[in-house]
Amino acid sequence: MLLNDVCGWTIHDWQLAYQRGEFSIEQLIDLVKNLDIQDNAWITLATTEQIREQISNLQQLNPHTANPYQQYPLYGIPFAVKDNIDVEGFITTAACNALTLPATQDAELVKLLKQAGAIVIGKTNLDQFATGLVGTRSPYGIVENVFNPKYVSGGSSSGSASVVARGFVPFSLGTDTAGSGRVPAGFNNIVGLKPTKGRFSNFGLFPACKSIDCISIFALTVEDAEYVANLLEKYDARDGYSRKNPKTAPARFSSKLNFAIPQVLNFWGDQQSEHAFKQAIQLLTSFQAHITEIDFSAFEKLAAQLYQGPWVAERTAAVDDLIHQNQKAFDPTVLEIIKQGYQFTAIDAYNAEYLKQNLARTIQETLANFDALIVPTSPTIYTIEEVKLEPIKLNSQFGTYTNFTNLADLSALALPAGFRADGLPFGITLIAPAWHDAALAHFGKIWQNHLNLSLGATGQNLKPHQSILAPSNHHIRLAVVGAHLTGMPLNFQLLTRDAVHIETTRTAHKYSLYELQGVIPPKPGLVRNESDGQAIVVELWDIPTARFGEFVAEIPAPLGIGNIELKDGRWVKGFICESYALTNAKNISHFGGWYVYQQQQNNQTKVTSY
Repeated sequence: MLLNDVCGWTIHDWQLAYQRGEFSIEQLIDLVKNLDIQDNAWITLATTEQIREQISNLQQLNPHTANPYQQYPLYGIPFAVKDNIDVEGFITTAACNALTLPATQDAELVKLLKQAGAIVIGKTNLDQFATGLVGTRSPYGIVENVFNPKYVSGGSSSGSASVVARGFVPFSLGTDTAGSGRVPAGFNNIVGLKPTKGRFSNFGLFPACKSIDCISIFALTVEDAEYVANLLEKYDARDGYSRKNPKTAPARFSSKLNFAIPQVLNFWGDQQSEHAFKQAIQLLTSFQAHITEIDFSAFEKLAAQLYQGPWVAERTAAVDDLIHQNQKAFDPTVLEIIKQGYQFTAIDAYNAEYLKQNLARTIQETLANFDALIVPTSPTIYTIEEVKLEPIKLNSQFGTYTNFTNLADLSALALPAGFRADGLPFGITLIAPAWHDAALAHFGKIWQNHLNLSLGATGQNLKPHQSILAPSNHHIRLAVVGAHLTGMPLNFQLLTRDAVHIETTRTAHKYSLYELQGVIPPKPGLVRNESDGQAIVVELWDIPTARFGEFVAEIPAPLGIGNIELKDGRWVKGFICESYALTNAKNISHFGGWYVYQQQQNNQTKVTSY
């Protein structure tokens, strides 16, 4: 099978190919041989021996599995890794040719992906030491934009974005400190998932700014990015900045979308990007989204801290030894930036930390009123030659709407948003509070399905299929049947705990519904009735796991929470009723649900009042 045959395959495409016997894992060797090592997106391609070793290790994990693709969610799926992340046997260069020692073990995320069955096929180019948003600061060459080679690809994760955009792999690992996992996505028409800081382990990552670094994911689709992210979310005690998910965030945005945008937007004179962003906002309003302009000054002030204040010293700390040993190994622009860290004192650093905390609190309180902040992924784009003339100034413009994100402890998702008049891609980024990753991804899938743009530069379109995502580990799906239904008196108890309505469905034909007597507000009781049951309408809500206990604590007798069978065979948590309360209760099962019964009662009341 030729490289062109698999170009643009999503994870689902790869899974189907293995299941149908259309592709064998050994064919990855030939595919990698067809890749061009002279392509500046790659620093190192896997050798035949390295691929065979990965295949052998995978087979040894469970040698008796006849259909390994059923056990391993990413079985045989190729991926690429930014070359500041360790892969055993590969040199981690961080785009510095003075670093020559092979990694002795995999970074934690690489290990998890291999355990899921994925195969590393190469290490990708980057702005040296992940310092830059341009993709031009590397001794291994400049990575060009996949749509127009005169323009930059974006950085620092330039190679990882490029190989995904061209469909060589369905996903890759990048990093994001100042926007490196988002800007290249916007410039190359792909998805860039920047997780909540600490959601993924950074063990095995060569740091840029260790306290705010995030390993990120590039993919052709939001679904693939989320699928990989869910496999990678794992607390790692070896990483001092790793965090456990508090399970308090909503699974989706609110039913009435509420987005913020900056009151004043700066596109640095780029009218094409400005027009593209206005079109994206118009499209959002067609989703019935409410758009509010907000004061953006706190965001701008915090963004400036990353390179214009003492925070740059964290980059200095990461490479301090090498600066003293071999300054010639540095890209001149990178060296100029990193050496600025020596200008600041410990007092400056503490004052910067206090300022960061205050600004981050202001930002978080502002965003708490919205589902997400919508910004251009980058306000503009420049040619490679333009960046060469003013490398620091133009680079900083790319970070206008990205630099503050990790400092403020926010999650983000960069999405394709169409093309400019000159044929270059334009992207938007959704930014939300920490741990709102699932809500971002849910809306991102709706957005991508609606736009139906070609994937990256592959020419392939999004193919509809049944979702490959497993149920959330951070939410409990609850069936409500009475006073907690949408519009009913107790629905606020769900809404105030960030629960979201997922779907309306029916129970299995095994339940009876009763109107309970003497309860305020009026409530029904649901009981299982194997012999003479009916299907009862229920709403399914996802409530954050950490909020579930306090919700249950408010449920009075005779109601409680048990397990309810749905018409399609699923079982979910739901309201059930103690049998003693049915003695004087009225069986209303024939109405099929509480809504219909209440409507009938209201109609009777109106007739009586006349």
